[in-house]
Amino acid sequence: MKCPHCGHEMPDGYLLCEKCGEEIQIVPDFEPEIENSITETLSTLVSQQEEPDGMEEIEGEAETDARAWERRRKPQVILALVILILAAFISYALYAYHIHTVDYQIDKAAAYAEKGAYSEAIACLESAYADYPEEARILFLEADYYYLQQMDNYALSALMKIIDKESSPRYPDEDVEEAYGKIITIYANQKEYGLINDLLAACDNERIVSMYQGYLAMEPEFSYVEGSYAEVIPLKLSSNTAGTIYYTMDGSQPNKNSQIYTSPLFLETGEYTVSAFFVNDYGIESNIVTKTYVINLAVPNAPEVELYSGEYTEAMMIAVDSVEGCKTFYTTDESEPTADSVPYTGPIPMPLGKTLFKFVNISEEGIASEVTTRTFTLRLRGAIAPDTAVTNLVNRLVETGYLEDATGKNPRQSGVLSYQFSSVLKVGVEDYYTINEYYDDGTGLLSRTDKVFLVQVYTGAAAQLGYDEAEEFMANPI
Repeated sequence: MKCPHCGHEMPDGYLLCEKCGEEIQIVPDFEPEIENSITETLSTLVSQQEEPDGMEEIEGEAETDARAWERRRKPQVILALVILILAAFISYALYAYHIHTVDYQIDKAAAYAEKGAYSEAIACLESAYADYPEEARILFLEADYYYLQQMDNYALSALMKIIDKESSPRYPDEDVEEAYGKIITIYANQKEYGLINDLLAACDNERIVSMYQGYLAMEPEFSYVEGSYAEVIPLKLSSNTAGTIYYTMDGSQPNKNSQIYTSPLFLETGEYTVSAFFVNDYGIESNIVTKTYVINLAVPNAPEVELYSGEYTEAMMIAVDSVEGCKTFYTTDESEPTADSVPYTGPIPMPLGKTLFKFVNISEEGIASEVTTRTFTLRLRGAIAPDTAVTNLVNRLVETGYLEDATGKNPRQSGVLSYQFSSVLKVGVEDYYTINEYYDDGTGLLSRTDKVFLVQVYTGAAAQLGYDEAEEFMANPI
C-alpha cells in the first residue's frame, strides 16, 4: 500500500506514513451493485430536476455535476444503510425481549391451558420461572394446572417453593399466606391432617398459624408453672382449639384411656406429677407435657364429735367441736364429705333409726382433714310412730280452726298446707317429734314456712316450738 501523500510504499495495516508522517484514512470500497444503485438513483434525481428548455446546452455540464454529486452522496447512502440495519436490529431485539417477558409467557401458557394443553402451558411457565423466579404468580399458575390434572404432588412442589423460608428471593407475605391456604386445602382433601399439623408447627408466621389453628394440636398449657406452693392450687389445663385433653396425676404416661380433663384439678398437700396431652377434632395428638407440683400445707385436725357411735333410747343432740380457721361439713348418705356438703352450724338432732354420719374439717386454704365417722341408732321404746304424730297434729290444727279440714285448706290462704316429720328433739326433759309446715300455692311446688310444730313422742300431744328468754327450746301447747 502506498502513502496517498508522498507515494512511499507502506506495509499493510499501518495507519501512519513512516516517511512523511501523515495519517492514512482508509475508506471501505463499495460493492458494485450498491454503487450502481446509487448512481442510478442519483441520475434519476438529476433527470427529474432538469428544465425542459435549454437541455442541450447544459447536458454536458449536468453530467459533470452529477458525477460530483454522486461522490458527495456516498457517505449519506452509507449512513442510511446503517440506520436501516440498526432499525432492523432494534426491532428484532424488541421482539426477542417481548417473547421472553413474564406476561407474554403467562398469556401463552393461558392460551395453551384453555385448549387443555397443560403440558405445553407448564413448559411455558417453567421457562418464565427460570427468567423471573421472583414472580410467585408463575408458581401459582403452575400449581393450578397440575391440580386440574389431579397431580397433587407436583402442585404441592410448586407451592412449597413459595413458602420455603430458605428460598431466594423471599416472596411477599400475602403470597406466602395464599400458598399456605392452597397447600392446606390439598392436604385436607387428602385427609392428611398430620401433614397439616406438621406444616403449621414449622410455620413462624403467627397470623397463618392463627388462621388454621383448628388443624394444629399444640401441647396443653398449664395455668401454674411447676414448683412448690404453700396453698391449694386449682390447676387448669387448656388447649389451642377444640378437642380433648387426657391426663394422669401419678407420673404415668397418659393415653386415650386416661382421665379426660373437664374442670380444674385441685392440688392439695402432697406431691403431684401431672402429665397431659391434647387430641384435636381431626385426631392429631400433641406431645405429652409433664409438670411436678409440691404443695406444702398443714392438714387440719379431724372433727371431734362429742357422742360416740352406738344405740340411743332418747333424743340426743350431735355436737362437733369447732377448729379455728376451719369449717365443718357432713353427710348422712354414706358419701365422702366435701366443701359442697351440708355445713355444720350447730348441734344436730339425732335421727330415728340407724344413721351414718361423716364429718370433715376444711381449712381456709381448702385443705381437708381426715374424715370422722359416727354411726348412731335411735330407738324410742313405746313411742308413737312419726306418721301418727303428723296425723295427731293435723287433727288438732283443724280443731283449733287453724285448718278448715284435714286436706290442709285454711281460711287465710288460697293454697293448702302440709306437714312432714323432721327429727326428734329434747325439749326440757321430754322428747318430741319436730314437724315442719309447707305451703303449696297450687303449682305443686312446696315452700317451707317459718312454723315448726312438736308432738310428744309418747302422748301425742301437739305443741308449737318456741324459745324462752334464755334462747332454750320450749313447747307451746296448741
